[in-house]
Amino acid sequence: MKICIYGAGAIGGHLAARMHIAGAEVSVIARGPHLAAIQANGLTVHAVDGIHHAKVRASADPAELGPQDAIFVTVKAPALPAVAASIAPLLGADTSVAFVMNGIPWWYFDHLPGPHQGKSLPRIDPDDSLRHALGAGRTIGGVVYSASAVTEPGVVHVEQPKSRFILGEPDGSLSDRVLKLAGLITKGGISGEATPAIRTEIWNKLISNLAGGTLAVLSGSAPKGVYLEPAAEQAALRMMQEATAIAQAMGADPTTNHAQRINNQRSMDHKPSILQDLELGRPMEIDGMFDAPLALAHMADVEVPTLELLVALCKLRARSAGLYK
Repeated sequence: MKICIYGAGAIGGHLAARMHIAGAEVSVIARGPHLAAIQANGLTVHAVDGIHHAKVRASADPAELGPQDAIFVTVKAPALPAVAASIAPLLGADTSVAFVMNGIPWWYFDHLPGPHQGKSLPRIDPDDSLRHALGAGRTIGGVVYSASAVTEPGVVHVEQPKSRFILGEPDGSLSDRVLKLAGLITKGGISGEATPAIRTEIWNKLISNLAGGTLAVLSGSAPKGVYLEPAAEQAALRMMQEATAIAQAMGADPTTNHAQRINNQRSMDHKPSILQDLELGRPMEIDGMFDAPLALAHMADVEVPTLELLVALCKLRARSAGLYK
């Protein structure tokens, strides 16, 4: 099976190595020194189950790789317009495209029963560029739990004790393609899961990211430091409750055990990716992770005063760093 990982950073690099272990014919889209290192030496992934080396095809130009059976898009949300503009050479007649990213995805309202079905999210997919580039039926949703970082070009360190990739169809079906891709991930040595409720899984992660990410951006601290402050913990709890109300209003059913969410993060020294982006001067995923949930709240008439305040402050922080418009 020919699989391309579009965006071979920390998450994409880890996934590429797992697919290589599973026996897939793997290629990656990368750039800069990371690309050069992969081309010269392959990918090296340090994980809890060992050090994995994967010699894969790598390019900055999708046209060099040709049509694939499946594509995993693992870029940050600000890079999606570039994906839309360049993905065509990777698409065959039946190519599936799984978007494994943080936040509310551009396809969120596709096949969603109710008054919002088919709506667009222009801050995430300007001018419906991805929708036009992919056409109907290719999209698969994805959620990943795999705290990791590129520590040097071509090298990924995975800190997550148990990495998970969750895949699901926007229409809620358990399709053969989702089951096959999840099975390949599992064959590669980590948890690949197929779900009939991908939006609920998106919210299960996003609820934690909204609270932890906003507070991390404003404090400059990993969760371990943030939750030492009782007032910060209370703010996180209020944001989680508000985010859950949005999810429920949109028909999702995330877990409401927010105390457990906070406890799971108390010992985390790994800085959220959005804080890493701020510190490294990279474009930040404000729209998908922070702003889109507020847009959904407004659609559903859900009051979210704590989220509105913290997201506004994060936008100001990102703008002051020149990383958000």
